[in-house]
Amino acid sequence: MPVTFHVHGAPVGLTAIVLAVFSSIGGFLFGYDTGQIADFLEMDDFKLRFAQCTEAGNPASCEFSTVRSGLIVAMLSIGTLFGSLIGATLADRLGRKKAIVVDNMVLCIGIVIQCSSFTAWYQFMIGRIVTGLGVGALSAVVPLYQSETAPKEIRGTLVATYQLAITAGILVAYCISIGTRYLDQGGASWRIVCGLTALWSLILMIGILFAPESPRWLFGEGRPEEAERALCRIRGVRPEDNDYTVRQTCDEMQAAVDRESRMDKFRWIDCFKPKDKLLYRTVLLMVLQAGQQLTGANYFFYYGTTVFQSVGNVDPFVAQIILGAVNFGCTFIGLYVMERFGRRIPLIVGGLWQGAWLIVYASAGTAKNPEGNESIGTLLIVSSCLFILGYASTWAPGIWTLVGETPRNDARAKTGALATASNWIWNFLIGFFTPFITRDINYSYGYVFAGCNIAGAIIVYFFLYESSGLSLENVDIMYNDPSVKPWTSRSWVPPGADSRHDYQDGLKAERKTVAEKPAHRELADETDARSSADGTVVGSEHPAHAGKHGRKVKA
Repeated sequence: MPVTFHVHGAPVGLTAIVLAVFSSIGGFLFGYDTGQIADFLEMDDFKLRFAQCTEAGNPASCEFSTVRSGLIVAMLSIGTLFGSLIGATLADRLGRKKAIVVDNMVLCIGIVIQCSSFTAWYQFMIGRIVTGLGVGALSAVVPLYQSETAPKEIRGTLVATYQLAITAGILVAYCISIGTRYLDQGGASWRIVCGLTALWSLILMIGILFAPESPRWLFGEGRPEEAERALCRIRGVRPEDNDYTVRQTCDEMQAAVDRESRMDKFRWIDCFKPKDKLLYRTVLLMVLQAGQQLTGANYFFYYGTTVFQSVGNVDPFVAQIILGAVNFGCTFIGLYVMERFGRRIPLIVGGLWQGAWLIVYASAGTAKNPEGNESIGTLLIVSSCLFILGYASTWAPGIWTLVGETPRNDARAKTGALATASNWIWNFLIGFFTPFITRDINYSYGYVFAGCNIAGAIIVYFFLYESSGLSLENVDIMYNDPSVKPWTSRSWVPPGADSRHDYQDGLKAERKTVAEKPAHRELADETDARSSADGTVVGSEHPAHAGKHGRKVKA
């Protein structure tokens, strides 16, 4: 018997939670690769092999030029940029599961290239590009798979596990690096950390084979029976239970597929057509993904060890672990925040909070030289941690959730890929240009990111629609309702309900009504048939269209 919970009266299977958590290993790989490079740049063996040294065998004489460090750090993002676009095509053609398997194969090839590098820094860089292809493809496919398999009642929390896994990956990379940094025999200090990436990748690649395919993809491929079985598995019910929630979801998906079948096949260029607000949503998600990078979080994750190297009173490796731990721990807050307060409010408040603490960070760093100044050094670390607290609770999980739930069904893979590509473009720009910028303006860089955070909060207020608590199909309907504006969208529901709370209560009441019907479907069908013969038609419309009482009865 499947393990099942109930949320707002709807069954949610343990399988749905396991799927989201397990597939988020794709996010763990993203974070793990992000976190390890910051420590590599400060490891003695890595410096001796790949940096420019003035004295052979002396790591203290080795330094990375701004160009070389920028390329080693940032070229991963070039791979991820193209990977995210390729990943969308694979996900549509092969299905979400097979695409995840192929993406992991590519990632493992990149790890082999990196670990086999001896003295050629450009070979290591090429390995990071290939690894990036796999990481980028996973970053497009995994949130897509999570959003399409997660029950709408807890979709925000489940999709946000992707960001939780990113933070876990960053923290784990920091912790392993601090333990291996003095293992210089054969480059073990960095090769162990890098090689473990392949282990996490293999776990995901093998495990995903036993998971159900995305029901929405199966419907789009004309395989409704398989889609219904997958939905039953996700909801924790048996097909013979004839569960109302499964039937309702199948009806919504089938209606969406029927509507899309009357349209031309969706192409990349269609993402930029104004019709149905496709252009609006594509540009909005691309801007929000760019905004996530421009919060400044990766400034700390990529170069934090180097930044805190100049703060004389702390071990920079320890400072990175502190930031990573705050990032990981506060993402749990983000899981709650996304479900409790929706999408808009957390992003607005988070942008303002982050901007404020970046101003403190930049002001402290520019007021006095932090090297040897314990109070300034402490303030830099504290303000960084409070910035990360806000980021991990809002912008980090919130943007990935929106990428999965904002696009139209047939546009989801391609729109999500373009949004993710925007994330990686800005990831590359920040990774590559940060050494040049900090060389010239140092801690004043925080002011730049502060302005970007405040601008992000303003963009969310004026352009983002509130999508929490709605099915993916109803999110599409909301975006095409001319009577709703972003700042009023929190109160929008499908016709027939007064509020989203009332809408969910209506669903709950309908589920209860259906659950109390005769156990044998044949008897229910016979009753409906007799009612029709008497001239009374008992409908089975979605309660959102039928009003608070759920079912319409008309003569």
